[in-house]
Amino acid sequence: MINGWTAAGFEDVAGVFELNFADRGELGAAFAAYQHGQLVVDLWGGTADRETGRAWDRDTIQLMFSGTKGLASAGVLLLMQRGQVSLDDPLSRYWPAFAAEGKDAITIAEVLSHQARLPWVEAGYADLLDHDVMSAHLAAQAPAADPRAAFMYHAITWGWLVDELVRRVDGRTVSRFFAEEFAVPLGLEVWIGLPEELQWRAATMVAPDGVLVDGPWTELNRPNPLWVPGAEKIWNSFEYGSAGLAAVGGFATARGMARFYASLLGEVDGVRVLTPETIELGRQEIRRGIEPTWGSEIAYGAGFELQTPDARLGAPADTFGHAGAGGSRHAAWPSRETAYSYLMNEVRVGPDDRSLTLLSALSRGSRATAR
Repeated sequence: MINGWTAAGFEDVAGVFELNFADRGELGAAFAAYQHGQLVVDLWGGTADRETGRAWDRDTIQLMFSGTKGLASAGVLLLMQRGQVSLDDPLSRYWPAFAAEGKDAITIAEVLSHQARLPWVEAGYADLLDHDVMSAHLAAQAPAADPRAAFMYHAITWGWLVDELVRRVDGRTVSRFFAEEFAVPLGLEVWIGLPEELQWRAATMVAPDGVLVDGPWTELNRPNPLWVPGAEKIWNSFEYGSAGLAAVGGFATARGMARFYASLLGEVDGVRVLTPETIELGRQEIRRGIEPTWGSEIAYGAGFELQTPDARLGAPADTFGHAGAGGSRHAAWPSRETAYSYLMNEVRVGPDDRSLTLLSALSRGSRATAR
């Protein structure tokens, strides 16, 4: 059931990965890590499709929901590195229609850190997969009056806002921009929107038993359309896979995502896209506080999640990255020169130790092998 390898010093990670299947009911998953620019963990196992029994193999690709936000954030940082935008710029400077209904002063920093007061779409989600329609809805929409919206996770709307910024400044979609500026030069098995010819490699997502809920969204009668009963039909559809949603439409192998975050820490096979200075800018804390969707402390840099007391991205204090709905985790630990990715196809809500146990084992290995 378990395949792959680990470098010397990381053997414990493989043991924990196997225990996730034996003791924690893992269905299908992959875990990979880089240290000092080299792959040191590459593990996979279980079932990619429960209905057909298809095994998870080395080339299985997985939807990662909000893990996508780390990729899109890197795209905005590259625009900053080139001097094309800055964090303090109002979004309306590049997207004039966005100034409607008093939104003219909302900055790029506020958008990236979930402070744009647009956590839902008042017009609804009938055109969920049509970027032009959904971005137009947000441009016309007034900021939410509910005080909780001042710092509320923009689960899906974040992507339309960021994608529109990139389109206005660069002319390419976030999907194409990431592919051409990051994925191709770095050799990444990572996509924002999965090409048609690769969809057969994708694992099938499995929703948890019971009702998916979204806290304040549900209270306000604005449910997240991707987090309601039956939503797995959307997750696993060809149309969703192809849409390239910049907030929640990324696909990858764990190996590819670990390599991406490794490239943010230094050269990988001689290639680095973002400079150390740009990464420091991206890691600079913009907002920290109790986020009402989760009811816990959340901290954001320029789109990246930062360390908080629950340490859900790992123990090092300088961690940055992004988690995905249902349990996936992707991040970098600069002080350890370590980057990792955990992907799985069984979505869980509530307590979930699958990734945390792997990160504890990775932490032990990265300390023992640190330079």
